[in-house]
Amino acid sequence: MEPTPPATDGHPAPDTFTSNSVRCDAYADSVALMRAAQHLTGLPGITAASLVMATEPNLRLLDDAQLLTDEGRAARPADLIVALRGTADAIEHALAEVPALLEQPAASESSEPDAWVPRALGEADPATALALISTPGPYAAAEALKALRGGMHAFVFSDNVPVDQEIRIKEEAHRLGLLAMGPDCGTAVLDGVPVGFANALRPGRVGLIGASGTGLQQVSCLLDAAGEGVRQMIGTGGRDLSAEVGARTTLDALDLLAADPGCELIVLVSKPPAPDVAERVVERAGRAGKPVVAAFLGTERPRTVGSVTVVGTLRDAAREALRTLGGAPAPSWTPPTVPPGPGRYLRALYAGGTFAYEARQLRPDAATEADPYVPDHAIDLPERHLVLDLGDDAYTAGRPHPMIDPTVRAAHLRAALTDPHTAAVVLDVVLGHGAGPDPAEALAAELEDVGDRRRPPVIAFVVGTEGDPQNVDAVRARLEKAGAVMAPTSTDAAEWAVSLLTQPGQPHRKAGELAAQGRAGR
Repeated sequence: MEPTPPATDGHPAPDTFTSNSVRCDAYADSVALMRAAQHLTGLPGITAASLVMATEPNLRLLDDAQLLTDEGRAARPADLIVALRGTADAIEHALAEVPALLEQPAASESSEPDAWVPRALGEADPATALALISTPGPYAAAEALKALRGGMHAFVFSDNVPVDQEIRIKEEAHRLGLLAMGPDCGTAVLDGVPVGFANALRPGRVGLIGASGTGLQQVSCLLDAAGEGVRQMIGTGGRDLSAEVGARTTLDALDLLAADPGCELIVLVSKPPAPDVAERVVERAGRAGKPVVAAFLGTERPRTVGSVTVVGTLRDAAREALRTLGGAPAPSWTPPTVPPGPGRYLRALYAGGTFAYEARQLRPDAATEADPYVPDHAIDLPERHLVLDLGDDAYTAGRPHPMIDPTVRAAHLRAALTDPHTAAVVLDVVLGHGAGPDPAEALAAELEDVGDRRRPPVIAFVVGTEGDPQNVDAVRARLEKAGAVMAPTSTDAAEWAVSLLTQPGQPHRKAGELAAQGRAGR
C-alpha cells in the first residue's frame, strides 16, 4: 500500500492510499471485472477501484490513472490486479469482498447449483454454435481461432487486438463459413439471444450489420418503437470497414442475410468507412436480392444505387428502413425554443462512441479530449466546442464503462454545467442488457444539484425499448424532472444542440440550417 500522490492541481490527498493486490494466474471475464469494480467504488472510503488483467496496455492505463504500485508493476499478464484508492480501513474491507465478487456466477450461467459450466473451449458441448471471447487482447486471437476451428462463430468482446490478428481471425472465419464478430464487438442479437450490450428487441424481418455498437442499438430501438422487429443483429467490430480490414465480416454477414428468406431488409451501420471499402460494400449489397439501407456516418448527400440507399445519420437509417418496409416513420420532431447558456460552446458528453462520431460531423472543429476524471480534482474544460466519447480507454482507466458506472460522466457534466463558456450540453443514456440498473440517476442528480440558475440547456436522448431491464419511460421521466429536454434520437439531439450555438440574444435558427452550414464549412 502506497500513499496516494497529490492530484494534478497540487492538492494533497490526506490519509488516502493506493493499493494493488495481485491474484496470480486468476482470470475473470472483463464484464464481471467491471461490475466488481463498480461495487467496490461504491463502498465508503473508496474513491477508485479497478480490476484488470496485468497486460501491458492495462498497466499503462493504471499508471495514467495513478492506480499502479510497485506490486502491480511486478505482475505477469496472466495475473489479476485489484487496484484500489481510499483510506486504509476501506481498502482492507474492500479486499475482503473481492473473493465473493469474483465467485458470483455470470448472469448467463445456470442458476442451478449443480449445473456444470465449461471453463475452456475444448470442454464446450459439440453442439455449441457461438463462443463469446473476452480475454485480454493479446490472447483473444488464439481463443477466437480455437472457437472457429471447433465449428463455432466467434463473438470477440476483447479490445487491444492487433489489426493483423483481426485480419487473420476473419480470414479463417470466411474460410470455414463462419462469422467472426469483433474484436472490440460490443453488441449482437443472434436468433433472438442478446450478446454483450444489447437491447430487448421484438423479433421481426430486419437484419442489421454494424461496425458501431451503440449505432446498432439506436437504429434497432427506433425500429422497435415503430413496431418493427429484428431478425438478426450482427456486430462486426469497429475496424471492420477500415482500409486494412476491408469489411471482411460485413461482406460475410451480407451474404448470410441475403440467403435468409426471413430477412426482408438489411440495414448497415458504420462510423465513417474507408471510401473504397464503402463502395465495395455498396456493390455487394446491391447483389443481395433485397433492399439495403446503409448508414455511413458523415455521408453528406443521401443516394440510391439500385436497391441500396445510403444515408448519413442514424435517424435517417431508421426512417428509410421504415419507409422501405411500408411503415410510417415517426413524424419530424420540432424542438422547443429554449435560450442557450451564457457561453458559446457545445459540451457533448457521450457514453456511446458512435454518437460522438455523429456529432463530430456537425462540429468538426470540436475538441475530442478533456481532462480525465481524478477524484477531488476539478476538470478543466477547453474554451472550444467539446465532443467526448467517455467510454474511451482514456476515461475508463481504473473504472467501468459509463454505461455501467456513471461516475466519470457525472464529473464532466458537473464541470460543463458550471462552466460559463457552455452554451448547450448533450447526453445519451443507453439501456439494455449489460448497462447499469439506473443509468440516469447520477446525471439527474447533477442537474438538480446545479439547479436552474442560468444553467445551460441539457439535451438528452434515451436508447432503449419497453422490454429492457430498465424502465425506459421512467428513465425519460427522471431526466425530464431534473430539467433535461428530451430529444427522440441521437441525430435530433446533436442537430438541436448545434442550432443553439449562437450568441445569446440572437434569433433561434433551425437545426437543419445550422447542420447544413456545418457540413458545408468543412
